[in-house]
Amino acid sequence: MAFFARFSSKQAGDQPAAAQHGVLAQGLEKTKEGLLRRLSRAVIGKSKVDDEVLDNLEEALVSSDVGVETTLRIVELVQKRVARDKVLNAAELNRILREEIEQLLEGNDSAAAASPHAQETPYVVMVVGVNGVGKTTTIGKLAARMAAEGKKVYIGAADTFRAAAVDQLEVWAARAGAAIVKQQMGADPASVAFDTLSSAKANGADAVLIDTAGRLHNKVNLMNELSKIRNVMRKVIPGAPHEVLLVLDGSTGQNAYRQAQEFGKATEVTALAITKLDGTAKGGVVIGISDQLKVPVKYIGVGEKVDDLQPFDKKKFVETLFS
Repeated sequence: MAFFARFSSKQAGDQPAAAQHGVLAQGLEKTKEGLLRRLSRAVIGKSKVDDEVLDNLEEALVSSDVGVETTLRIVELVQKRVARDKVLNAAELNRILREEIEQLLEGNDSAAAASPHAQETPYVVMVVGVNGVGKTTTIGKLAARMAAEGKKVYIGAADTFRAAAVDQLEVWAARAGAAIVKQQMGADPASVAFDTLSSAKANGADAVLIDTAGRLHNKVNLMNELSKIRNVMRKVIPGAPHEVLLVLDGSTGQNAYRQAQEFGKATEVTALAITKLDGTAKGGVVIGISDQLKVPVKYIGVGEKVDDLQPFDKKKFVETLFS
């Protein structure tokens, strides 16, 4: 079984199912309230599903930051189901909407995000994302969760342009009992990555998390820097990084989607972590990003605690939004 799939399922099992659901429900409360309120308005006073209801449904989804293209796709799917199944009332519409969104996310959960290189040891993850999205915190939480499972974790502080990022990683590493490799500020990020992988390999680490600088001001420089880091890693461990995890701030809505597009041009993103969903009503962006990018959402952040970074489960996510 894949390393990250094993890790995700075991960690999820460490908490009772009811507790997990409670954390998810609380974290998505703002999105849920906004979406259900808009959907209620879409069908209020209607005894049948007509064009006006579908137009209102479209408006409700766009307002929840699902995104225009994905919204149109969902409405088209719902419209076909309504015609085929002779749907006549709002309750049936709600059921069909849940089913179609879940189908849209089919295969896009933490198990589906497992890397084909997941048996590699150490398993190397390069974490990318702009400054301020929660990238460093996400790395810390992942390290803590892995370490709690008994994994030997190394963290590479390759964002050498922000002292705060290195300091924050040191705090997380100390909490998790993870090893951290760093150099002086302004050092070559690829050199940090090389040292981290060399040390991790020599000391029998299970996983390596490499932080990277979160700058988008110059896409050419970003592409060159990330490519250099990847090439240097492969000199130590062929095939590394085994995963490129892009961290996005869910509270920025469609801006997160645009960031994902830009990073997709700079490097091959293989999985997503969408953070800060607890502080926003824009959680619908998870659906849109998943649909448009065709990159698995692997983790969602629904709070500040370690356990609030959860493996993404499409079924629980949709159930929570519509329950």
